[in-house]
Amino acid sequence: MRISDVVHAKPSQDVVTISPDATVRELVALLHEHNVGALVVSDDGATVTGIVSERDVVRRLHSDEAVLDAVVRDIMTSDVRTCSAGDALTDLMQTMTAHRIRHVPVVADGRLTGIISIGDVVKNRIGELEFERDQLDSYVHQT
Repeated sequence: MRISDVVHAKPSQDVVTISPDATVRELVALLHEHNVGALVVSDDGATVTGIVSERDVVRRLHSDEAVLDAVVRDIMTSDVRTCSAGDALTDLMQTMTAHRIRHVPVVADGRLTGIISIGDVVKNRIGELEFERDQLDSYVHQT
């Protein structure tokens, strides 16, 4: 299974991005509006400058209540792990586990083409397991 298979199975391939100069308050509004846990930070909507998640906000909010008025650049992760459409899903699963990350942008030729969340990975894996179960059940109950 390839990353492209998972991206194409998503209800929408749109990736919500936010400017590094946007406020954290704007970030929280976008996370809520799109019901997502992370946004790709991008200067132009096509290149990956960073990534920022709910977790980044919460961790900063604990020690600094004024973080909501800060800019996204101040709390984002700039060393972003990315993948490409042709990568194996199992490799991405290992990367997500090893680096304890839940969202990975999909990039082709330096351009943002999608995003994979841990939820997408789990949904895909459950689908694979259900298919295998159905195949085994069918085999066992053949007459």
